[in-house]
Amino acid sequence: MNRAWILEQIPHQGTMCLLDGVLDWNPDQVRCVSRAHRDKDHPLRTHGRLATICGIEVAAQCMAVHGALLAANSAHARRIGYLAALRSVTVYVARLDEIVDDLIATAQCLGTSNIASQYRFSLTAGSRLLLDGRATIATDPL
Repeated sequence: MNRAWILEQIPHQGTMCLLDGVLDWNPDQVRCVSRAHRDKDHPLRTHGRLATICGIEVAAQCMAVHGALLAANSAHARRIGYLAALRSVTVYVARLDEIVDDLIATAQCLGTSNIASQYRFSLTAGSRLLLDGRATIATDPL
């Protein structure tokens, strides 16, 4: 699944869609690739820099892709999700714009209900861990 497919699945459009493809997925997790951090016109850059905390948006979009994949492969309707909470977020580097390698976002679903999903997420480049934590995605009730 490439960027064009992702653009059809998530609400983030244009340069705000930060994912370039799905590397692999299963019902429990998804891994996506992003190259946008190297773009001088990245929409989240401030004063020419891209703080690592902006990687949370990359991970959140990865979670949205996981939801779209689950909906497409089951009888469940696609639902709108909202980032409701973050927990145990750790940032290991100061900036993403200095990272040469592609970013790999991993979102592992820890549990889901009819109103929310819990994910563990990470952002890596090569063998380097850049960011990790947990997120709650609130969804419209079924």
